Amino acid sequence: MQSDKENVILFPKWRTTLEEESLKAIKEKRYEEALTKLDQLLSYHIDNHEIVIGKLICLMEMDRYEEAQDLCEAVLKYKDENYYHYLHIYLTILFQTSQYELLMEQVEFEFESEVVPDVIHEQFQQLYDMSKNMKNEIRNEKSSEYIDELLKAVKQENHVQQWRLVEQMRKINANPTDSIKNLLIENNVHPVTKTAVFKWLQERSISDEVTVSKLNKQLTIPPVNVPEISSHKTMKQTLLLINELEQKNPSLFQLVERLLYRYVYVRYPIMPNDRDIIHIAEALSKIGEEYLDIHIEDSKHLDESVKKYVEEIKMCEALYLTIIEA
Repeated sequence: MQSDKENVILFPKWRTTLEEESLKAIKEKRYEEALTKLDQLLSYHIDNHEIVIGKLICLMEMDRYEEAQDLCEAVLKYKDENYYHYLHIYLTILFQTSQYELLMEQVEFEFESEVVPDVIHEQFQQLYDMSKNMKNEIRNEKSSEYIDELLKAVKQENHVQQWRLVEQMRKINANPTDSIKNLLIENNVHPVTKTAVFKWLQERSISDEVTVSKLNKQLTIPPVNVPEISSHKTMKQTLLLINELEQKNPSLFQLVERLLYRYVYVRYPIMPNDRDIIHIAEALSKIGEEYLDIHIEDSKHLDESVKKYVEEIKMCEALYLTIIEA
């Protein structure tokens, strides 16, 4: 036996009564009562524009914004003659719930279609501009808080916290201040954190020279002039030298590739001399074989340059793991 209400007829008189009573309840701000009656109508698939708008008003007045947002997203899919009315309410919900990024993306999407009516276009542009301003204000407030916390973490030599805070600021697209740039020469700042700071400067297209000091080495260079880690010649040339491992021993290759990335990440942007890349490749292979317990020659017979890089790569691996996978 079917109990689905789509097989039950709602008598016109009852429908009219529910519609009138729900409208009266909304006018008298009895939103919960109005919502109950509107839901009854909707359960019988009476979902005209007035009913949907009435429910949206009730949900928003009752601070049930998540449900209102879900309802908007559902009716927007139909793209009927009331599309822009629903869309305006949807954008208002996004603004009131501080979802500025989503609001801006939606407005940009609508403007790309080039069919938004002029009156609506102006309203949407205002919401977009306000959202952009609010987003910038929040970013600036958060940036200030994060910078204060970061400088405190530097003073306390809390290396994991240093890195996490830098990553947070990168995520919100904060602008790095001079105090941030100065961290690149601070002894209390972890090498991994300095890499994150340098990558942040690159993302913000910083063209002024900065000085990086890490692992007893120093470099002064504009961040925009340095290739990203994955496309840096040290990374690419070393990968070419170890590439034959991929066919011979895939597990060893994956391990060596991971060791290489971590090594380059910790050293970045101060890279070894090009002539040492062959020694780095050999050192990586030796470490990989050691970690996988593959029989290798006694380390006493290794070239001194290779020994040096074996130690350095292991050190960088440890530094990387103490922060990023802590």
